[in-house]
Amino acid sequence: MKIKMMTMLGAVLGSMFILAGSAAAAERFSDLQHVKWAEDSITYMADRGTVAGVGNGKFAPENQVTRAQAVTFLVRELYPEQLQTGAGSPSYTDVPTTHPFYREIGIAEQQGLAIGFPDGTFHPDTAMSRAETAAFLTRAFALTTGGKSVNLTDVQHHWAAEPFQLMSSNGLIGGYTDGTYRPDRSVTRAEFSVFLARVIRFERQTAIVAQDWDKLISYMTVGEQVGQMLMPDMRQWNGQPTTTVNEGLKRSVQDLDLGGMILFDKNIVNARQVVQLTHDLQKEAGELPLFLGIDQEGGVIKRIPGGTNLPGQMALGATGNVTLAKAAGKLTGEELRALGLQVNFAPVLDVNSNPDNPIIGMRSFGSDADMVSRLGLATIQGLRQAGVIAAVKHFPGHGDTTVDSHLGLPVLTHNRERLDAVELKPFRTAIEGGVDMIMTGHIAFPTIDHEHVTSLKDGSQVPIPATLSKKILTGLLREEMGYQGIIISDAFTMNGIAEHFGEKQAVERAVNAGVDIILMPQNPEAAHETLVQAVKKGRIPVETIHKSVKRILELKAKYGLFDEEDTLTQKFSALQTIGSEEHRAVEREIAERAVTVFASRDGANPDSIQPSDRVVIAATDKEQAAQLQRQLTQAAGNLSLKTEIAVMGQGNTSGALQKMEQADYVIMASYQFRNVASEFGWSDIQTLVDTLNKANKRYVLLSLGNPYETMYVQNVRSALAVYGKQEPNTQAAIQVLLGQLKAEGVLPVATQSRQK
Repeated sequence: MKIKMMTMLGAVLGSMFILAGSAAAAERFSDLQHVKWAEDSITYMADRGTVAGVGNGKFAPENQVTRAQAVTFLVRELYPEQLQTGAGSPSYTDVPTTHPFYREIGIAEQQGLAIGFPDGTFHPDTAMSRAETAAFLTRAFALTTGGKSVNLTDVQHHWAAEPFQLMSSNGLIGGYTDGTYRPDRSVTRAEFSVFLARVIRFERQTAIVAQDWDKLISYMTVGEQVGQMLMPDMRQWNGQPTTTVNEGLKRSVQDLDLGGMILFDKNIVNARQVVQLTHDLQKEAGELPLFLGIDQEGGVIKRIPGGTNLPGQMALGATGNVTLAKAAGKLTGEELRALGLQVNFAPVLDVNSNPDNPIIGMRSFGSDADMVSRLGLATIQGLRQAGVIAAVKHFPGHGDTTVDSHLGLPVLTHNRERLDAVELKPFRTAIEGGVDMIMTGHIAFPTIDHEHVTSLKDGSQVPIPATLSKKILTGLLREEMGYQGIIISDAFTMNGIAEHFGEKQAVERAVNAGVDIILMPQNPEAAHETLVQAVKKGRIPVETIHKSVKRILELKAKYGLFDEEDTLTQKFSALQTIGSEEHRAVEREIAERAVTVFASRDGANPDSIQPSDRVVIAATDKEQAAQLQRQLTQAAGNLSLKTEIAVMGQGNTSGALQKMEQADYVIMASYQFRNVASEFGWSDIQTLVDTLNKANKRYVLLSLGNPYETMYVQNVRSALAVYGKQEPNTQAAIQVLLGQLKAEGVLPVATQSRQK
């Protein structure tokens, strides 16, 4: 298994659990050209901060390693915190206080790493033998007997026979070609680095196999640990979309020891390419696999081309059907897993109680907290059944905001009673159902945390958003609500964080607040360095990092990321599940059962299309109108319909009206999303509705987005909501208009006319 290069940025204050290595910043040596066989190990140990050079960029690899140097390397690796405290006073008579490794030898003596001679001496400057090296390493790392066997002819009766047996049985040493080991031969600095690197890599792999995460963390550098807590995106490199593992990706994964990445549309060409990309990313990651995530909510937020085109969460809300919600989660998980993705940033658990919400809307299941709770839990269960982690969002709730946190900082001022009854309820249900990951919202909740700080944007006093609030993430989410899983932030590129707090300050504050994973830092290198230095200087407790990394490793193990053994060919063969007929059947059923009549002349049905009708299809988007026209023509069969497209709005309403004068039936497609409903341009639709009512024409106002039309348009006599403009949704609407399907959906949001 490939071992990653690790970065140790300086000597770091902390406990044994958190820190491995304590030498100064990793060196690069100019004198390794004659020891290529040892270069990887020397670099590996230098990156860990365990071994150091002799000055002038030299390592002196062929010099003998002394007993003092050997124990110094071990102390740097295993007990760096004691070096920081100044502890260590050896009792040996030949180690004066002026010895350059006085403290290290003292710590080694205290910890039982090295034993002196009967006369009370240590012989610090004597060259180490191969026998002493075996004894030091087996003692320091408490090695136990392994299952391998090496027959060494010259060690059976040696004083170090037992250490040799322990090392060889674990595959850590071998002999010369003549079957000897030459135990009393001295060891060079290069050889000692190789022996030490072998043991550490062996111990790490042993910890992974045993899922002993505390042990593994004790062998991880601070750089590795905080790397596990970063999940950036990389949509472009050198101005080009990142669709393969290029040099930029390689450097990010290896140099920052990343714990995960999120993919976006720019990373995706087709399903086969995504499989290749995720496969290659995991190869670069090596022994610590990556969380690879994506936003695949369904409906308006989806990234995978060619996959099942689910109608979206609000369509599921209109069905009210937990079985369909679970099926949607399961098929989404199956398709993501086939692509090599293990984290889905879904479902949205925000209760969309505010029609003026500019960013959630139909991404939510609806405005009823109980329904959102039921359908959200079912979706989580479906994803989990498929082996995909559900990262629910946006805690503590983004449903009743009028500011998009991508653009600004929303503030929700509800009292605690209201928050418990609405915003927090779906998250409580998810926690009780064992959800593994919760995404924070960049939203301020002054009822819970009233702290304000000075904005870097304009110097004003701004409230702390949930992502940076210890009272919300630790006090409320962990301690009060009992959540034990991973807390991941929303994207740090969003203005709710980026404008006001500055990334370095925000990253540090988020981790101290309780965030385990920083999603999409603006500058991953700077975020990594910030966290390393914050640990080094004691601004972030080492125990905080340890707990986060342990949660991350545990979840990766739970979902089998350490067990991935499928070949690329096997992964390609799994692509047949994507967009399968079985999945398409679920897609169609959700769309068909979601269609909702929310205005009707007879109280039950929209106006219907009749044989030989001249049908005008009006929309603000010509392509959307063409999609509806094509679907209507295909579904109408021999009804002899005549269809025509009209573009409305944007100065075209008069032209649309002229076409409608000749029509028998009019489909008006309305799409309101990603804007404030009360500020949407409803006047054109109102004009068309008034004209059609006056002419007593048959029509339908077809809501393809947030279903709030009747709050702002008066006297609508025929209207359907389908909660999305993608093909399954609009196809179901056409079937209803042709009398081929009964609309049975129930409006999942509360609406009340705002007209006077």
